[in-house]
Order: sequence, then C-alpha cells, then structure tokens
Amino acid sequence: MADRLPSGLHLVATPIGNLGDLSPRAAETLRGADLILVEDTRVTAKLLAHIGAKAPMRRYDDHTSGEERERIVARLAKEAIALVSDAGTPLISDPGYKLVRAARAAGHEVHTVPGPCAAIAALTLAGLPTDRFLFLGFLPAKAKARLDAIAEIAWVRATLVIYESGSRLGETLGALRKQLGPREAAVAREITKLHEECVTGTLTDLTDRYAGVAPKGEIVIVVGPPIEAEVASDAEVDRLLESAMARLSPSRAAAEVAEQLNIPRKRAYARALDLSRK
Repeated sequence: MADRLPSGLHLVATPIGNLGDLSPRAAETLRGADLILVEDTRVTAKLLAHIGAKAPMRRYDDHTSGEERERIVARLAKEAIALVSDAGTPLISDPGYKLVRAARAAGHEVHTVPGPCAAIAALTLAGLPTDRFLFLGFLPAKAKARLDAIAEIAWVRATLVIYESGSRLGETLGALRKQLGPREAAVAREITKLHEECVTGTLTDLTDRYAGVAPKGEIVIVVGPPIEAEVASDAEVDRLLESAMARLSPSRAAAEVAEQLNIPRKRAYARALDLSRK
C-alpha cells in the first residue's frame, strides 16, 4: 500500500468478535484515513486504539441527513474517508449504500477492504447448502409482519440467512417453523468469540430448545432450502392419521401429520375428517 491512501471512499470490514481477524490492509487503511465514519464512536474507538489509528471519527448512520452526506462526498475529492460498521462488513445490514451511491454519482473512487461478515461465517458453520443463499437481514419485529415476510420467501429454493437478537430468537424460530415446517436449520451465536457455538437441527428442534430462552450475543439463523419431498399417498396419510388420532383431536393430528409429511394442512385435515366419520 502507498504511504498515503488514495482519495475516495474506503469500505473497511472490521472484526465481528476476535480482533485478530482484522486484516493488515484494513489496519493500514484505518491508520491512513483522513476521516473514519462509524456507527458508534465508543465501539470503533476501542478498535482504533488497538491498532494505533488516530484519525478523527464522525458518526454515520441511517439518521444522517442528506446535507451531511453531501458534505462528506465533497471531501472525497482530496481526502481518504473510511466507512466502518460496529462489526463486520459495512453495508451488510448496516447503513452506507446511499453514501456509496452518492460517491459514485459524484465521480469519486470507492475502494473495498473485505473481511469478516457474520452472515458468511454462519453459512460456513451451519453445514447447509451454500450454492444459493438469500440474506434477509432482520425480520420485522411485529408478529404478523414477520409471518408475512417469511411467507413471501417460503418457496425460494435457497438457504436463508437471518440476523436476530437473543430476546426475539424464540419467537422468530417459532414463526419460521410455522411457515416453513421442519426444515434443517442452525443457530450460530457469538461467532469468533470465546463462547462461539452453532446449534443445528430442524426448526422444530430449535424452536423447542430456545422457547422462553434469550441467549446472549449476536445471533445468525440459517435455514435450509425447501425439502424436495415425494408426494405422500392417501394410504400413507391415513396410516399416520389413524395413529395420531388415537391420542390427538382430528385437527391436531392433521397438523402433526402435515408437518411430518410436508403436505398442506388442508389435505391432512380433510382426510382426518373422513376417517373420523367412519
């Protein structure tokens, strides 16, 4: 790298937990920047102190005004300005795309310094297909909006990657199970940190595990793509329904069998009603 950074906007990935994951190029960029745009100055100050970077910081987030963004862009002609998020790769479920777009529109160079990303790290831990994946960021907080958002992508043939907080993990897993059935999934937590863990199983398993539990740390949920299942015959549906109805009501038996065979609940319930009349 040259003694002086080239002018323009530098997108710098920072560690998601382990400071050892900061690349030498990222450290050099932060040390050589004229200004560093950050989400939280308190968080980034610790990283800068660790590498001996003394560039001034300025807060940049979703609430930054258009006028302030224009002032930043105007400085890019002569200055090297770095953009970081609190952790990971900037712009991935973080503010910044408007700044990148404005910088390019003004004719300034945009440089990327790639590195850690929680979504990609979780994919590598989960052991689920990675040839196609869809990053959803954070799902809506309200229950109905969350269910609607999941329904929109229920049959996308790709692995799903979702960010979530510990306090909402149980509710989100329950919503995913309700809309997607018992797909394979993983919950990755505290990635690269001392207590890193990745718990795998079906959405049913994970919903039961985290019901009423609010684990600490930042969390990534990874859900496998839709299961290519053979169409169950009526005889197979009836056999399982008869067994389930010996201990459950027709409606609950239908729900259980529908999930087990990955068939529509309406079909299972119609068969359950026929069997109950016989």
